[in-house]
Amino acid sequence: MLDVAVIEEPAAAEASLDPIRSRILAALAEPGSAAMLAARLGLPRQKVNYHLKELERHALVELVEERRKGNVTERVYRATAASYVISPSALAAVSPDPSRAPDQLSARWLLALGSRLVQEVGALLSGASRAGRRVATFGIDAEVRFASAGDRGAFAEELAEAVAELVGRYHDEAAPGGRSHRLVVGLHQIPGRPGGETTAPEPPTAPESPTGQENRR
Repeated sequence: MLDVAVIEEPAAAEASLDPIRSRILAALAEPGSAAMLAARLGLPRQKVNYHLKELERHALVELVEERRKGNVTERVYRATAASYVISPSALAAVSPDPSRAPDQLSARWLLALGSRLVQEVGALLSGASRAGRRVATFGIDAEVRFASAGDRGAFAEELAEAVAELVGRYHDEAAPGGRSHRLVVGLHQIPGRPGGETTAPEPPTAPESPTGQENRR
């Protein structure tokens, strides 16, 4: 079982979003049969069987064991991943494009960057899984509490300068055998935290996305 699987096919995304099927996926973090799931979820076994077949058809669950009980064969399934992320490629016609309106102060542009991140890393994971290889990535996750919007703006400015300096130092367009990498840096408030919600728009001195650049190596 994978830790995270990225759903790229529209039909698989639709299957995963069905309320009953999402409950089945959650229940199949541990292997179970249709009879076990029916009892656990309070659903008719016939209905569970139908949804299991649809989930299996889209590779969201997999058969792990068949148990013979008299004249009946019990099929035991498990989810193919502990959790799932739907790639924007599943909605290709309406997926956000960061190149349309780059704006470091726009929350919507930050979402577009995040969507592209999911789509690109998801494609890398899918390809690496088929090839039996790992994906080389790096991530940083940090929290910072600012005393004022001015401090947040100053932080964003310094961060943007530091990233630009690093990109300029290591970027080599002509390197033989070099590989292009994407670097995305985002800054946003944490919903639901004290000081993490605003009741009115703030002046444009506090960017929500300080920088988004491409690092070519």
